[in-house]
Amino acid sequence: MSGVGDGSGGGEARRARETALREHGRSETVEERADRRWSELMTEVRVAQTGTQILFGFLLTVAFQPRFQDLSQADRNIYVLTVVLGAATMGSLIAPAAFHRMVVGRRLKPQAVTWAARLTLLGLGLMVLTMGSAVLLVLRVTLDDALAAWLTAGVVLWFVLCWFVLPFYARRSGRLSRGE
Repeated sequence: MSGVGDGSGGGEARRARETALREHGRSETVEERADRRWSELMTEVRVAQTGTQILFGFLLTVAFQPRFQDLSQADRNIYVLTVVLGAATMGSLIAPAAFHRMVVGRRLKPQAVTWAARLTLLGLGLMVLTMGSAVLLVLRVTLDDALAAWLTAGVVLWFVLCWFVLPFYARRSGRLSRGE
């Protein structure tokens, strides 16, 4: 029979917290860390989802506008690609909530966080493509095709820099400054 102060269990929780503090810079259990990371991830997804939903809703109405018939076949193809990319983006950004719903209560929160983070990154990558193709479509309608392509490339490059390169650089420089 284990009791308080007999060394059989009270120290295990303390040792787990000390190990977590050394490994992650916080004194939290695996479950607490998963809960915190899940909450942070859902906040990020809400921000990304809102913009994607607005863009996707707008895209769904374009085909029903009178001027849609005036678009060239190339522009219609860009439009279809943009709608498909928008749908894929929505799927990836909604997936973490569905994933959580399917595994809730099964003690899989750390794994759910890992998969949700992957799906969110996929969604952000798809969002770059969706935004790029939407910008290309609008610019092709309003500008010379070559200028539209160059401006779109610049916009996509900006998104990639802001959403992926800078965070990667921050992670890497943070590791280097800690000697990892």
